[in-house]
Amino acid sequence: MIILENVAKTYNSKRGDIEALKSTNLHIKPGEIFGIIGLSGAGKSTLVRCINMLETPTTGRVIVDGKELTAMSATQLRKARQNIGMIFQHFNLLASRTVYDNIAFPLEIQGMDKALIAKKVDALLDLVGLKDRSHHYPSQLSGGQKQRVGIARALASDPKVLLCDEATSALDPQTTKSILDLLKDINKRLHITIVLITHQMQVVKEVCDRVAVIENGEIIEEGTMFDIFTNPQKATTKEFVSSIQNNELPDMIKNMPMTPTYTEGSHPLIRLSFIGESAGEPVMSTLIKKYDVDVNILLANLESIKDTPYGSLLIELQGDNEHIKNAMNFLDEKKLKVEVIGYVK
Repeated sequence: MIILENVAKTYNSKRGDIEALKSTNLHIKPGEIFGIIGLSGAGKSTLVRCINMLETPTTGRVIVDGKELTAMSATQLRKARQNIGMIFQHFNLLASRTVYDNIAFPLEIQGMDKALIAKKVDALLDLVGLKDRSHHYPSQLSGGQKQRVGIARALASDPKVLLCDEATSALDPQTTKSILDLLKDINKRLHITIVLITHQMQVVKEVCDRVAVIENGEIIEEGTMFDIFTNPQKATTKEFVSSIQNNELPDMIKNMPMTPTYTEGSHPLIRLSFIGESAGEPVMSTLIKKYDVDVNILLANLESIKDTPYGSLLIELQGDNEHIKNAMNFLDEKKLKVEVIGYVK
């Protein structure tokens, strides 16, 4: 659906050239919600604006729905952009127009018949839950309602792609959740590809199928939400993950006498991560009954990644060393992520 090939963007200034985006390659699949996360100034907004050519890449190719935008004339690009909707952090609504008229605006520009506009706007108002606000002005709306208008307006042209540039950054947590739920519903109903730009790990964790981490204009890590969340590789990614998941060992455990390798009479301290169906399986019960080991659960956490249960356990396995080895082999066979923290006595 969206392919970026060696896309870079350099800004020229009196103080010298600024590389906002370095050679970037991305492949975003049709119908997925793809997150791009990074700190302020990382280049994420430049990246998303290159996708719809609001910023012309200095080098590289941008292909959306099989069409190369970087090879188009200005006239061709204007038409192609109708397939790409965009919503912004600060809503960008027209203050002098009602909710209805804000949503109708792009359709009026296209010269659509008034009766068709009315039919389409009514359907969009229903979709975003603002039927009773159609004649209100932006000043009469809450932040969440304004963003719903922005979403409806972005969907007016029936785009195949929806770009969200920090769409929830100006909203409180409860309103953010309602907007993310709406985006998930739109993605499911309309099968629209959504690209979500944010600096909040909680946001991508809630809705994204895959995520790319950007730093200093470069994609430094990319993968499924589960891979990124459970096995971050880069320091920046680890910081994002730790902002919503505390993997820090409690002081009680830190103070235990611990060795990095097995010694006679020691027991492994293990962190288990599990997702989906495995989150509901009686793994601990099976370990105790089948492998004749004792399981000491020191820490437990259960949450969700895009409506999929995800959990982690910190356990100590106690028992005969051979039994412990068999138990750990069982954990590997269950395709759980098994991390041995150390060995304690």
